[in-house]
Amino acid sequence: MRTKVLIFFLLNCLVVGLLVRSVWSLLLLLVIDGSADAINRAELPAPNSDMIEKMPQIIPKIIHQTYANESIPKVWQEAQQSCLALHKDYEYKLWTDAKARDFIISEYPWFLDTWDGYAYPIQRADAIRYFVLSHYGGIYIDLDDGCQRSLDPLLAYPAWVRRTKPTGISNDVMGSTPGHPFFLRVIDSLPRYNRNWHFPYITIMSSTGPLFLSLIWRHYNEIDHAPDTRVRILFPEEYMGNGWSFFSHHLGNSWHKWDTKLLFWMAAHWIQLTVIGFIVGFSVIGLLWCAWRWIGNFRKRSANTIGWRWSWTKKTADLKGYVELDNLERYEA
Repeated sequence: MRTKVLIFFLLNCLVVGLLVRSVWSLLLLLVIDGSADAINRAELPAPNSDMIEKMPQIIPKIIHQTYANESIPKVWQEAQQSCLALHKDYEYKLWTDAKARDFIISEYPWFLDTWDGYAYPIQRADAIRYFVLSHYGGIYIDLDDGCQRSLDPLLAYPAWVRRTKPTGISNDVMGSTPGHPFFLRVIDSLPRYNRNWHFPYITIMSSTGPLFLSLIWRHYNEIDHAPDTRVRILFPEEYMGNGWSFFSHHLGNSWHKWDTKLLFWMAAHWIQLTVIGFIVGFSVIGLLWCAWRWIGNFRKRSANTIGWRWSWTKKTADLKGYVELDNLERYEA
């Protein structure tokens, strides 16, 4: 009995261990907050400070944005114009679908098959931002992000992304020098992470979106980096919502579908779902234990039945031999 319990316990530990190992990178994102690489508000000059001009500017003055064509929807034009108005000395590059594909053909032909194989247009919109930051450098800004102050202070950092809650980093605003090792690693990893998870939101997030970028960031930070190869983190307070923040947010998320609503509903009810998950999990373990015991008892009963039948057959054979011997003795007499 004790041996069976031990085996059952070890099997369950093995299953749980394999499940935890498969999501270990995601679990680590819950405890890695990027604070060691934070762009602190204390080191950022105020919006109109003279100190801005004294800061180094190592990121090129280029703003990158993406859309299907040149006709930006009216809902995003205000956000777009707010960035253009504050950065008249910046080069502006709008990457349409056609321009983006031509760029990939010209500069990164090894990626074309992956590019054409993406199931959702947003995957290509995600991917192109990594390639142009790696190639040209500059600052990428989603069309639903507006600018509320000059981005010049952010040109002082070799590469930066923004922190999201509850975990990870986002790809809606990013900056980089050309050829930064982080974005080189990002573009090199894109084909390897190109998997279809059957749900559009999960597929997009994990193949090209913020989840993909967060996983690459976590693995990148496993190695100690020199100051010029670090990735600095813009935290929510500096991103949006304060007088010193750089960006403002407008209506967006045009690619979200039904599965996104389901996942957001699950996030809003995670406590109840966690309780249900534990109930289901322990119920499954209980059923497995019952099945284990039933199989053991069935084997024991089968063994007893076979032993009884063998004993009965042997007794019958002995009795038959005794009768035959008795008849033979009577016949000889």
